[in-house]
Amino acid sequence: MNVQEFIRTIGTSEPPPVLLFCAAKPPRAREATFEPFLAEQAAGRVVEACVDPSVKDLAYTAYYADETRPSEIVLEAQTVPFLAERRVVLVRGAERFNTDPGAGPLLRYLEAPCTMTVLMLIASHVDKRTKFYGACEKTGLIVECPALSEHSAEQWVREAATARGRSMDLAACRELVRRTGVHLNDVNNALTIVMNYVGEAGVIREADVVAACADVAEEEVWALTDAIASSNTGRALTALWRLLDMGRHEDEIIGTINWLLKSAYAVARSGSETPAISAYVAGKVKPLADKLGLAKLRDAFLLCTDTHFLIRSTGVDGALALELLVLKLAAPIRRAQVAPV
Repeated sequence: MNVQEFIRTIGTSEPPPVLLFCAAKPPRAREATFEPFLAEQAAGRVVEACVDPSVKDLAYTAYYADETRPSEIVLEAQTVPFLAERRVVLVRGAERFNTDPGAGPLLRYLEAPCTMTVLMLIASHVDKRTKFYGACEKTGLIVECPALSEHSAEQWVREAATARGRSMDLAACRELVRRTGVHLNDVNNALTIVMNYVGEAGVIREADVVAACADVAEEEVWALTDAIASSNTGRALTALWRLLDMGRHEDEIIGTINWLLKSAYAVARSGSETPAISAYVAGKVKPLADKLGLAKLRDAFLLCTDTHFLIRSTGVDGALALELLVLKLAAPIRRAQVAPV
């Protein structure tokens, strides 16, 4: 079952004793993807439907699979709920049970789960050939949580705005997703910023999204990107100095430059296909990708790493090291000249 369909059915019937929220392969996708925001949202709705807030401390427990022994999870799931009809146990990072040799107690529990407990397992990836997946499928329900397409993300934004008492026109939804990409944590954060920006206004328009999501530091980052791409060393240094004047730490600026290079690498590597980043970011870094190309981008990664090491390990002036890095990145690319025939 798809997670969005599952969310709509919560509260209409008794939940199964085991729920596995996991990755799935969307239509026309080459690989399985996972949207953790929807998995967490669905798990939260199950808790709301099954556990009275007054006894939540007694009837609801959350674990991380890499921090908890499977036997401890089983013991909690088998404990009869106190002052509640049902116990809910949530385990994050359950992908560990695909290969964990110590998962035996949990696998045995999954064969005959307690009917007074809802055991929810969130796994960013699963192997359908494992005993873990097979046991969840046999006695419980598999809830697939694939990443959303741009169109689905836009629809999610519109529905989320409506749920908060606002309406968004199509252009506003598209602009928000274009800027954030389809990862719902980013989308939701941006939507919250926009709604705080418009205040009591009942309708959110494209101009509101552009205004609310504008960030002075972000504009300087894009100015730095454009200057490097156009080999304008003067403008690149000016953008760097402005970021430093805003109080941005050297580590943060190095991280930002590295992110820009990784995004440009994704664009350069994708060729004619759509890169796995937001269309907004892809458009911003494409000139950088065109200037450097795959080979030079790899060299640029090493240059960033060396600069970061230099700042952290030698006590060199961080601003000076960043200036040298930006100058090297913004230097014109020398093309090999072909000798005349």
